[in-house]
Amino acid sequence: MKLTFHLIYIILFSVFLSPLAHAKTPWKLCAIYPHLKDSYWLSVNYGMVKEAKAQHVELTVYESGGYPNVERQTQQIEQCVLNGSDAIILGTVDPMAFQANLITLTKGIPVFATVNQLISSYPPATPVHHGEVGVDWYEMGYKTGEFLAKRHPKDSGITYIGWLPGPKTRGGTKPVTQGFNDAIKDSDIIVSATYWGDNSKELQRNLIQDALQTEKLDYLVGGAVAIEVAISEVASRKMQNQVGLVSTYLSHAVYRGLLRNRVLFSPTDKMVLQGQLSIQQAVSYLNKHPLSFQLSPKIEALTPQHLPKKVLEESLSPAEYRPTFFVSAEKQ
Repeated sequence: MKLTFHLIYIILFSVFLSPLAHAKTPWKLCAIYPHLKDSYWLSVNYGMVKEAKAQHVELTVYESGGYPNVERQTQQIEQCVLNGSDAIILGTVDPMAFQANLITLTKGIPVFATVNQLISSYPPATPVHHGEVGVDWYEMGYKTGEFLAKRHPKDSGITYIGWLPGPKTRGGTKPVTQGFNDAIKDSDIIVSATYWGDNSKELQRNLIQDALQTEKLDYLVGGAVAIEVAISEVASRKMQNQVGLVSTYLSHAVYRGLLRNRVLFSPTDKMVLQGQLSIQQAVSYLNKHPLSFQLSPKIEALTPQHLPKKVLEESLSPAEYRPTFFVSAEKQ
C-alpha cells in the first residue's frame, strides 16, 4: 500500500487551523478507492467526508470493487474528468496501472495518491502526480513481526505462523510481507503456511478453515479481514488458548478483538487522518499554497493494554457511519 522506505513522517495538525487550508472557491474533488469491502477504506472515506465538509468543497466518491478492477478504475478516472473535477484523489488498484497514461486519462487535472503507492511515470522521470498521503507498509509489516519476534526470540522454541497477507500482487501485501519476514528472521518464528487471497470474508474464511484443519499453528497473522474472520473461527473450535491472532492493520472488528483480548496486536496507520490529509493536500494545492509532496501519519502499535483514545479517533470511523459518496459544497 504505500510508497518508498523514506517517507516524511509528518502530521500537519496546524493545517486544521490555518486559513491557507480552507478553500477559496467551492472546489470539486473526486476520490476513487480500490473498494469499500472492509472498514479500512470506510474510515478513509469518513476522514475525507469530514474534511470536505470542513473545507466547504464538493466531493464525489467512487469505489472500484476490488484490486483486479483496473478497467473499472480507469473508467472512474474518466468520469471524474467528465464531472469537471478540479482534482482527483486516487487510491489506485495497481501501483503501475497508470504509469504510461495518467496525464492523458486525467486531461491535466492534478492527481493526488492516497494510501496506495502510485507510480505515475517511468523512472528516472519525475512523478506526474502532485502529492501523496500514506505510510510505508514495509514498516507496518515490520512492526507486526517485531511484536512476535520479541515474544519468541532465538532459542525460545520454534513457533509456527499461518500468514494471510491478502491479495498476492495488490495493495501493500508485498512490502508488508517483506517487513514481517525481515523482523522475524533472527527469532524462533517460522512461517509454515502462507495463504494468499482477496479481502473478502468468504474467501478468507475458507483459507482460515483450511489452515486450522491442516496445519499445526501457534498464530494466525494477516490482514484485518482475515483476522476478523479468524476471531470467530478460532472461538467456534475452542482454540483461543492454542492459536494467537495478530493483525497487520486495524479495523473496527480488530479493535473489538483487542478490547476483548482476542487479538494480541495491530499497528494502525490512522486511516481517518489519512483521509483528512488527502483533502487538505488537494485543497492547499488548488489554493496555490501546496503542502509537502509526501504526508504520512506516525504508525502506532496497539495491544489490549495500549489503546489511546486519540489514536483510535484518528484511525476508525464512528460505529454508525456508512459510506458517503457525495458531499455538496456549502457556502462559507
